[in-house]
Amino acid sequence: MSSRLGTLDDTKSQDEVAELVRAAAQGHEPAWRALVDNFAGLVWSVIHGYRLSPADAADVSQTTWLRLAEHIASLRQPERVGAWLVTTAGRECLVLLRRSRRHVSLDDACFVEGPAPEPASQPEAQVMREEEEEMLWRVFASLPGRDQILLRLLFADPPPTYQEISAATGMPVGSIGPVRGRCLAQLRERALSADMQRARIPHGLDG
Repeated sequence: MSSRLGTLDDTKSQDEVAELVRAAAQGHEPAWRALVDNFAGLVWSVIHGYRLSPADAADVSQTTWLRLAEHIASLRQPERVGAWLVTTAGRECLVLLRRSRRHVSLDDACFVEGPAPEPASQPEAQVMREEEEEMLWRVFASLPGRDQILLRLLFADPPPTYQEISAATGMPVGSIGPVRGRCLAQLRERALSADMQRARIPHGLDG
């Protein structure tokens, strides 16, 4: 077993990341600590992008690492453990938000540009706003997995560097900017299409 298994940084190759994951799956404590030390900041930045309370954010972080501990031995692409953590953290945030019925809008999570919506003054307006937010999350979930991961990383709080994104996803640094633009354009196009389709359905008949 390599003596370097207790360390990990942005310069490590995907093969070395995979080696760390396999070692951690076999109970090698320094390898597990290296994974946590390297990716904890990335996980936190994704969680903070969902504007959770400190207590909820801590719960999601703990759950995310628990999920990794549960599944680390069965990861099909151990070299992409960073992307796996990003996806899992985002999903756990949504699970918590839906469970507590505190939906977060895509604007609040910084997925699209635009001013924050005014607080709803009527119950009907609040219901419609929640339906719109749920629709936007469904559109986001319809994007390819790699696009979801990239958007979660790009609009995390604080956002990771392109080098960190590349290390987590295996995507070349030079392609991150162009792919970002394509992802956002696709997200807006799908959201517009879904909104137009929803507008053609009388309210209350789309359940």
